[in-house]
Amino acid sequence: MSSARISLPALTLGALGVVYGDIGTSVLYATKEVFGQGHVAMTTANVYGISSLIFWTLTVIVSIKYVLLVLRADNAGEGGLVAMLALASQAVVDKPGLRRWLLALGIFGTSLFYGDGVITPAISVLSAIEGLEVISPALAPYVLPATLLVLFLLFAMQKRGTGGIGRLFGPVTLVWFGVIALLGANQILRHPEILAALLPTYALGFILENPGTTFIILGATVLCVTGAEALYADLGHFGKRPIRLAWYLVVMPALTLNYFGQGALLLEDPQAIRNPFYLMVPAWGVIPLVVLATAATVIASQALITGAFSVTRQVIQLGYLPRLHVQYTSAEHAGRIYIPAVNWSLFVAIAFAVVLFGSSSRLAGAYGIAVTLDMLITTILTFFVLRYAWRYPLVLCVFATGVFFVIDALFFASNLLKLFDGGWFPLLIGASMFLLMMTWCRGRQLVAQAQQAHAIALPAFLDSVFQHPPERVPGTAVFMTANAGTVPDALLHNLKHNKVLHENNLFVTLVPHEVPRIPPEQRLYASALGNRCWELQVHTGFTDDLDLAATIERAGLPGCRLDAMTTSYFLSRVIVVSTPGAGMAPWREKLFVQMHRNASDAADFLHLPANAVVELGGKVEI
Repeated sequence: MSSARISLPALTLGALGVVYGDIGTSVLYATKEVFGQGHVAMTTANVYGISSLIFWTLTVIVSIKYVLLVLRADNAGEGGLVAMLALASQAVVDKPGLRRWLLALGIFGTSLFYGDGVITPAISVLSAIEGLEVISPALAPYVLPATLLVLFLLFAMQKRGTGGIGRLFGPVTLVWFGVIALLGANQILRHPEILAALLPTYALGFILENPGTTFIILGATVLCVTGAEALYADLGHFGKRPIRLAWYLVVMPALTLNYFGQGALLLEDPQAIRNPFYLMVPAWGVIPLVVLATAATVIASQALITGAFSVTRQVIQLGYLPRLHVQYTSAEHAGRIYIPAVNWSLFVAIAFAVVLFGSSSRLAGAYGIAVTLDMLITTILTFFVLRYAWRYPLVLCVFATGVFFVIDALFFASNLLKLFDGGWFPLLIGASMFLLMMTWCRGRQLVAQAQQAHAIALPAFLDSVFQHPPERVPGTAVFMTANAGTVPDALLHNLKHNKVLHENNLFVTLVPHEVPRIPPEQRLYASALGNRCWELQVHTGFTDDLDLAATIERAGLPGCRLDAMTTSYFLSRVIVVSTPGAGMAPWREKLFVQMHRNASDAADFLHLPANAVVELGGKVEI
């Protein structure tokens, strides 16, 4: 269902559940980790300084950078790093060198998303269930098993879709924000003087008095903006206005109240730093709060899993990952998908992280490098969008993004201090994904070059065939070809072995574009080749859901209908062989061959009827 048909309040409520789950659960661990690192003494002045620093981090990075600036950089209504990458690369299409650099940078940022996607659910769910330790230290041994059980159930339900429980996301998250706001307000009423920390002078005073310490704790302070990238990534689902309304009316006030409430509690009881969030409630309220916090972190994790599915499909359609099996979990919503390989790979990595690190505090050491580097990349790409896509003056572009570049760079540099405390883990995942993506992209280029070297021009070939035409059989043959205007291998094999030609022959090439969507009226271009043969180009965006048969049917070719009983789809099954010579390093070629071999069936990807597909093989050496 398009967002245009849904009311603004419903979209705003939906944005609460999907967009703000991660940042909403950061109150569980952010303050604790800033003080818990041992670099900041538990003094009244420092409580004021840290509370102010957290508030202004939220204000500058989220309220100003993402909500006011980055949300403006929509690509035909879509957001996220992939959409911004496409927007920036299209804007510099006349600068090939710069464009290649931006593409590599953007793909690396997208790869880091997977590293962040492993750490965020792990630290969120684990920190929620660590509330059991507040109830009784005797429950500590059950924290890890309970966390793994919750995560397993979450990932196991993905194949059934989230349409039913998805309706609860917004209301449950609204209750969560209401509860954390009340908890914070209750503490503030007891120590209203903490509200003085709203003034930036307290944050600036702390920074000026403790510059070295401030640099070190920025790596923990960034925990308060966990999931800020989701603001932009979910732009296409909800639109700017609901996301902004949810932030300014609900999320920012609730987070501010809770963080200042934790500060007020620390003024009264410095020992509460061991878990200031859960210690804001009386003993009878801890168990209900653990249940609610677990539900909130599960919802936050669900939003990230759904995002991983969407990003993966976009990257596949841009040509940076092989085809993966995609299941559609809703007949009404094309965007609700399930990718088994991504789902269970994420679960294994998250479970490994939970067991490896063992606590939210140790996971906090792993968190930060990937997300701050992603924030830095987003700022860089925003500059190129402002300068080259929107043609703003250079001075304005530098000023608009330069301040955020410096802030993001400082946060990233601070998080580098945690490299050996766990920061290597998400970086390793991101680097591995980047290697896979670039290897797949380069391998496809080598395959295309090898095929092009032996390609035969389609019009000339058909002219020679029809000089002495083979027997024509009833029905329609659809031949998929990677390169427009060339003879597909499947046609050559069909003529060689079957010695027949169908009554109607369609030669179809998919043309991917670096835009989210191609309008239906611009998606298909057909040209007649004579003798009831047509060449078709199907143009797709990286969020388009491609139903090839339905798209071709809309072409309205005279006398050519894609009847299910008389239409055959001929696909070329390419067997790639690695050979010594130019191209990629031998180990990368072998990696590409393995990825190519394990790619899912093209018929599924194109939504072709399985009983009408004919695959004919061929060998390509790279």
